[in-house]
Amino acid sequence: MIVIFFATFGAVFIAEIVGDKLLYTTGVLAARYRTAPIMIGMAAAFMAKMGVAVLVGEAISRLPRLLVAGITAVSFIGVAITLWRKDDHYREERDKHKAHKAAMVSFAAIFFSEWGDVGQITAATLAAKYHAVLIVWLGAVCAMITKGSMAAFLGAGIRRWIHDRVSPTVVRYVGVSLLLVLGALSVIEILTTKGI
Repeated sequence: MIVIFFATFGAVFIAEIVGDKLLYTTGVLAARYRTAPIMIGMAAAFMAKMGVAVLVGEAISRLPRLLVAGITAVSFIGVAITLWRKDDHYREERDKHKAHKAAMVSFAAIFFSEWGDVGQITAATLAAKYHAVLIVWLGAVCAMITKGSMAAFLGAGIRRWIHDRVSPTVVRYVGVSLLLVLGALSVIEILTTKGI
C-alpha cells in the first residue's frame, strides 16, 4: 500500500507542477490573505476534488468542455472581482481578515476551477488501476497540498517584499489583471486543446 501511496503522490505531483494555473492562483491569494487560512481552504478543496476524482474515475475527464471552461473562468473572474472590490487599505486590514473568509475564498477559487485537469485524471486512473481508492486519494491530496504549500509560502514571501516597495493600488490592479488573464486562458486552453 505504501508503494501505491508514493506512486500516486509522485505521479500527481509531477503531473500538476508543470504549467498549472493553481500556482498562480495561490500566489495571488497569498498576496492578499494570511497563509494559514489559505492552506485550510486549499486542503479542503483538494480533498473534495480528489475525492470526486477517485470515486468517479474516468468519467470526470468526460465533463462537457464548455462547462469546464465556464466554471474555471467564472472562478478566476469571481476572485478577481473580490480583489477589485477591496479598498487600498488592505495592509492594515489584512491581519483583521477573518480566517474563515480567507479559507472560503481559497476553497472556492480552487474547488470551482480546473475540473478534469491532469491531476484528477491521474488520480482517477490510478484508483481504477490499483482498486485502492483511499490510498490513491491520500497520495493525490498530499501531492496537491505539497504543491499548494509551495505556492502559498512563495506568495507570502513575495507579499512581504511587495508590502515595503509597491503601492497597494498597483498590487490590486496587477492581481485582478492576472486573474482575468488566467480566466481567459482557461477558456482558450480548453477550446483549443480539446477540439471544440
